[in-house]
Amino acid sequence: MIPFPDPLHPATVHFPIAFLLLGAAMAVMAVFVRRWNLPLFAAVLLVAGAVGAVIAVNTGKEDEEKVEHAVPAAESLLENHERWGENARNAGIVAAFLAAIAVYFADRRGFTGRVFSVLSAIAALSAAYCVVQAAHLGGQLVYRHGAGVTAGKPATAGAPLESAGQRGRGGDEQEEE
Repeated sequence: MIPFPDPLHPATVHFPIAFLLLGAAMAVMAVFVRRWNLPLFAAVLLVAGAVGAVIAVNTGKEDEEKVEHAVPAAESLLENHERWGENARNAGIVAAFLAAIAVYFADRRGFTGRVFSVLSAIAALSAAYCVVQAAHLGGQLVYRHGAGVTAGKPATAGAPLESAGQRGRGGDEQEEE
């Protein structure tokens, strides 16, 4: 059986980050270049990103209590991270929907397809901005406050965190002596 990571949220967030950022780039390119199936590639990436964002937000809500108890000093940062993640999910869903419509109309009505392509690119850029904000705040939670790496112990502000490799080596050295 394949073991699932615990917490699951950090393992799921990287997919929507990659898909929504790449999808936004493709959506912008699809506004200007209608070759190479760019509108279709943008739509596929944005749909994958939106689905991944739904999963990431749900796993984040499940793991939220663990982080709140481990890092009580970062509660407002955690709330901002959650809000930006939800904004990224919502904007990603809108962008994916608009991109799918743009693909549908791309060959049938050139002008309508182009309008939806522009709207999709705007929504995708909005989703990308929200993803960057959520990722930045998530990084602060992990690297400044030790969220998710403190093994249930509250982190102190400004205290350096040990890496997993250092903890493992320290334990091994004690066992050898």
